[in-house]
Amino acid sequence: MSGHSKWANIKRKKEATDSKKASIFSKLGKEITVAVKMGGSADPNVNRKLKDVIAKAKSQNMPNDNINRCIQKAAGDSSAENYEEIVYEGFGPCGLAVIVEALTDNKNRTAADVRAAFSRAGGSLGQTGSVGYMFEKKGYILIEKSSDIDEYELMLEVLEHGAEDFVSEEEYIEITTSPEDFSAVREFLEEKNITMLEADVRQIANIKKDLTDEECEKVQNFLDKLEDMDDVQNIWHNGNL
Repeated sequence: MSGHSKWANIKRKKEATDSKKASIFSKLGKEITVAVKMGGSADPNVNRKLKDVIAKAKSQNMPNDNINRCIQKAAGDSSAENYEEIVYEGFGPCGLAVIVEALTDNKNRTAADVRAAFSRAGGSLGQTGSVGYMFEKKGYILIEKSSDIDEYELMLEVLEHGAEDFVSEEEYIEITTSPEDFSAVREFLEEKNITMLEADVRQIANIKKDLTDEECEKVQNFLDKLEDMDDVQNIWHNGNL
């Protein structure tokens, strides 16, 4: 769920334990619930935010039955309206710039937990905007290469549908969009029956920080502690792990 490094999420997802998957699915379920409430509809054809979250859930291998149960529960559960979206910014260990996105029904509890994690790691929370200028919100889609994909043709098509960039790596293809054009590009890929390993709107760092092996281990421990918190949905940072 967090932006640790370019391919880290793929590796971690494939190796995820049952408990790790349960935590990921729980957070996705909360995101689906909020999307239903904020969008005012349990129909993804009407509620574009919900449609995007469902695509994100599928990219994390969340079963359709789980997704449908979350939608049905949200449609009849007024308590979900108490969830509040909060964004924290600060500096983690080794001067790492970090953005933490949370969904919570108790912002005082969440703020205290996040602040404690930063403090224990030798970092500190900052005010809004303290590190935000180092990031840019972008739609992000990751596709695994296959012989069925004509890269050149796909590049032309996604650019026509609003993609800003198309990067072909050794094993993967990265597509970035503006947040506004993300849904259109993602829906086009779905229509082409192209499997997306990751598909969401995220904070992408435009100022990167190189880390030593020792610093990487320290940073990873810090990120893992944040990720283990139930209220934390996403973590974005500028470290090259």
